[in-house]
Amino acid sequence: MSRPVETRGLDGTILADTVAQASRLPRLRSLLVLRDGQVLAEQRFKGGPPLDQPVNIKSASKSVLSALVGIAIARGVLTGVDQPVLSVLRSDAPPDPDPRLARLTVEDLLTMRAGLERTSGENYGRWVSSRNWVRFALARPFVDEPGGAMLYSTGNTHLMSAMLTRASGRDTHTLMRDWLAEPLGITIPPWSRDPQGIFFGGNDMMMSPRSLARFGELYRLGGVIDGRRIVPARWIEESWTPRTVSPWSGG
Repeated sequence: MSRPVETRGLDGTILADTVAQASRLPRLRSLLVLRDGQVLAEQRFKGGPPLDQPVNIKSASKSVLSALVGIAIARGVLTGVDQPVLSVLRSDAPPDPDPRLARLTVEDLLTMRAGLERTSGENYGRWVSSRNWVRFALARPFVDEPGGAMLYSTGNTHLMSAMLTRASGRDTHTLMRDWLAEPLGITIPPWSRDPQGIFFGGNDMMMSPRSLARFGELYRLGGVIDGRRIVPARWIEESWTPRTVSPWSGG
């Protein structure tokens, strides 16, 4: 194992100890540490895949999709975070929907405050086994008001993927490639889709550890990387703004 890079104001011994402890975590396969753009540690553990190999980033894909939503708003594909979800997905709403569904917005989906019964946790299997994921998610009963408490639900992010696809006329992977991956100089290969062909919004996206680090740098630098504006500065600022509290972590 190589020794981490020394840098001003950081104790290299502590970083080396951190990497050593990380190597003992049973499920960890890679660790990258960057500071001010400088790579301080870059390690693979337990025969993990190469650091440039795309792997399933699971729910971290929710944050990547959020960046795509910010770009879509800047490009006029979506009108803003206050845009009603049914303005795009009305054809998939239940025949006699709860009136609160009309109040559901892009911001409610992104901040996990939709108020709809969750499609994650104990409900995940039923959701991904359904014939139409978008309709299933929109048909969940309300257990809170839109904009209320945090209810972590992957269906929220999948509805965003559906909105992006319907509003733009292009699939989510194509948007991801053209608006985010190519400008960042990274690769995001196609990932799984729902039965209607909507790319899974919120799970199963493929990125390499180095690509994820590049994405992190984009947010650290306020949406500009290599002198190119990719994500609006306001979107980065709003993304860092707390809106709710996790019932699991308290964060």
